[in-house]
Amino acid sequence: MQLEIENFIDQFHHFPGTRYMGSKNKIIPDIWQHLYNLDFESAYDAFAGSNVVGYLLKCQGKKVITNDFLNFSHITSKAIIENSFVKLDKSDVKVLLKKNKNNGFIRETFRDIFFSEEENEFLDTVRKNILLLENEYKIALALSSLVRACLKKRSRGVFTFVGERYNDGRVDMKKLLDQHFLESIEIFNLAVFDNGQENISLNERTETQNVQTDLVYFDPPYYTPKSDNDYLRRYHFVEGLVRNWEGITIQEHSVVKKFESYKSPFAKKETTYTAFENLFNKFKNSIIVISYSSNCFPTKEELTEMLKKYKSKVVVHEIDHTYSFGNQNHKIGNKNNRVKEYIFIGS
Repeated sequence: MQLEIENFIDQFHHFPGTRYMGSKNKIIPDIWQHLYNLDFESAYDAFAGSNVVGYLLKCQGKKVITNDFLNFSHITSKAIIENSFVKLDKSDVKVLLKKNKNNGFIRETFRDIFFSEEENEFLDTVRKNILLLENEYKIALALSSLVRACLKKRSRGVFTFVGERYNDGRVDMKKLLDQHFLESIEIFNLAVFDNGQENISLNERTETQNVQTDLVYFDPPYYTPKSDNDYLRRYHFVEGLVRNWEGITIQEHSVVKKFESYKSPFAKKETTYTAFENLFNKFKNSIIVISYSSNCFPTKEELTEMLKKYKSKVVVHEIDHTYSFGNQNHKIGNKNNRVKEYIFIGS
C-alpha cells in the first residue's frame, strides 16, 4: 500500500487487518489524502469498527479517542490504540496455552457449527487462561489475537452459516486455529507503539458520548434497503467470545446460536436521519468527517444539506473505488450492488 505517513511511516503497515465488513483498509490512502490538510491535533473515531482509521490517525501522532458498541472492536482498539507499551511475552503465551479444566462451553454450545471439536476445545482453554493475565492491555492483546484467529480461520470471515461451504481454498483456511492465534499475537505485538499521546478506547453508544476533539470521524452502519447493516449478526461468535458470553442469552432455536442484536438508530431509515441530525448537532464545534456510500440513505444530497445546517463549509469527495455492499453469496458480483464511497467534510 502506497501511503505517505509523516510520523510513523513504517508503523501503519503493522495494522492487524482482517476481512471485517465495511473496513476502510483498502481506501485508507484516499481517506488520508482528504484529511491531510485539515487542522486538527485530536480525533474521535465514533464508530471504530476495524479500527483502521483510528490506527492511521495514531500513526500520524494525533490524540485518538475511539468508540464502538461492539466489545470485540473496542478490545482491539484498547490493545493497539489506547495501549502504547504493553506486549505479550513468552511467559504470557505459555500461560495462555497451558492445559486447564474448563466448563467446555464453546465445545458444547457450538459443536459442529463453526470449528472442529479440537479447535473449540482450544478456544475454551485459551479463553479461561486469559483470565489469568493481570494486565488489562495483555488481556486486550490476547482477546484481540483470539478474535483475529477466529476471523482468519472462518471462510469469508463471518459467522452466519454452518461449516465451511464457502471455503475458497486460501492459505488461512488450511492453517490450524492455534497457528492463527500465535501468529496474531506476534502481529498485535508489532502493532503496539507509543505516539506520545494519551489515547482512549471507549465501549459505549456514540449517541450518549460527550467527547471533545478537533475532528470527529463518522463511519456508521450504512442504511440501505438492499442489505442489512447488522454487524452482530455476522460477528456474534467473536462478540460473545470477548464477553465470555456473560449477560448474553443465546437463541437456542438459531442454527448458529445467535443472540439478540444490539439496538442501533441506524437500523431503520426513519431513525437514521434523526441519528445523523443529533450527531451533527452534538459535534458541531468539531470538524466533521463522514464516510458513506452512494446507495444508502440519507442520499449524498440529503446528507450534504443536513451537514450545512451546522457547518459553514461542506465538501464532498468521491473515492474512485467500488465494492460489493453486503457479503451474502447471491450479492457478490451483482452489478446492482456496486457502490461508490463518499467522504463528507464539514468545517
